[in-house]
Amino acid sequence: MITIPYSTALSTYFSYGLLFAFGQFRDFFRKIFDWWNAGNLQGYAPICLGLEDFYIRRLYLRIQDCFGRPICSPPDAWFDVVERVSNDNNKTLNRTTKVSRCLNLGSYNYLGFAASDEYCTPRVIESLKRFSASTCSTRVDGGTTTLHSELEVCVANFVGKPAAIVFGMGYVTNSAILPVLIGKGGLIISDSLNHNSIVNGARGSGSTIRVFQHNTPSHLEKVLREHIAEGQPRTHRPWKKIIVVVEGIYSMEGELCQLPEIVEICKKFKAYVYLDEAHSIGAVGRSGRGVCELLGVDTADVEIMMGTFTKSFGSCGGYIAGSKELIEYLKYTCPAHLYATSISPPAAQQIISSIKVILGVDGSSRGAQKLAQIRENSNFFRSELQKMGFEVLGDNDSPVMPIMLYNPAKIPAFSRECLKRKVAVVTVAFPATPLLLARARICISAAHSMDDLIKALEVISEVGDLVGIKYFPAEPNKEQLEANRVKLE
Repeated sequence: MITIPYSTALSTYFSYGLLFAFGQFRDFFRKIFDWWNAGNLQGYAPICLGLEDFYIRRLYLRIQDCFGRPICSPPDAWFDVVERVSNDNNKTLNRTTKVSRCLNLGSYNYLGFAASDEYCTPRVIESLKRFSASTCSTRVDGGTTTLHSELEVCVANFVGKPAAIVFGMGYVTNSAILPVLIGKGGLIISDSLNHNSIVNGARGSGSTIRVFQHNTPSHLEKVLREHIAEGQPRTHRPWKKIIVVVEGIYSMEGELCQLPEIVEICKKFKAYVYLDEAHSIGAVGRSGRGVCELLGVDTADVEIMMGTFTKSFGSCGGYIAGSKELIEYLKYTCPAHLYATSISPPAAQQIISSIKVILGVDGSSRGAQKLAQIRENSNFFRSELQKMGFEVLGDNDSPVMPIMLYNPAKIPAFSRECLKRKVAVVTVAFPATPLLLARARICISAAHSMDDLIKALEVISEVGDLVGIKYFPAEPNKEQLEANRVKLE
């Protein structure tokens, strides 16, 4: 867990307190003016309640130019960002005809498949001509093509499971699957920093939900032991089913899951493991097969494997892989399979082709080169950021690198100053993270060259000095060490 310096926490609380006080002050006068200028909806409850949209109106709108920046090119290592202007103090943003060519440190393009690829792109274009852009139907009606069947076999073989089912949206894969897997009388034990799709899926299931401290197997064991002993609320009957939900790489922390320890604990207490590999599948492991391969965990010990195609495969959608019995059950019961339009055929072909490149089925070694490159780029960039004095979260091999900002004033400052220097970054704050833990999330790609990474480091270092987010002393470089040695001599 993150330990915040007292001075940083104090200044952050003070900044948020000041923003909140001024926001409430403005809302007070807004109510007075609204009373004088009453509209035609007298008697109706407001659609947007004051406290619920307070954050958007009084905090987010001040810095909304740092979010949702439109692009007009593929999200490759470099992309084109459309410039916007505001004439009403950032309440609305209007696009201009100006475009900035920026270094892309925000997209999930881990293996570089989001841009045109010599193997994938021609096959995607051919599938578009053959199948069109959409099936215009659900999987159980007319929405299953030969590509969908091939994709499910391809995914199952890739992750090491007997069968798989695919969906058109990664978020829905979690939020629609969990209510099907478990219901009333069941127990979901979720990591405290799991993705919002998992949180909503768990809430929609109607089961009892408990959380354990982030990535802490010892606390998971304690929670399991206590709740198995107590049983269901009020009746104290045994739980019908227990599912432990974790992520392979946590998207806001960049940390690898302590999967071997968690699997052993779940075996001990006869609990199922649900593993979300949205950010790890395709990006880590010797052959890109995710954290199970990286950490030496047998996929047979993970009952439900979930992942998305939006990160490493340059496409869209998600999958669930497991036993044949589980997948057959989901095909008959999951609303995302029964009622949602199936994944676009060109998107399915993109996934199939990218997996073939990763495995070397295309007859080249480009897949292995991409995997080596993303690992080398990630570890180099993380190491250099830490040497500069930034507080960087996450583990080695993870392509996700959060740089801690903390203070709300530093969120727009860091984002805008980087953009001025032609580097596009993603900043994240409350409610996506805890109030005090605002951060910039860097995503590294195999498409980044060493020159790209060095430029990014130079810009981030310069902006870090300007904004004041180097919370640790920087390591002296070789020239400084040599100069100090000469002085001593």
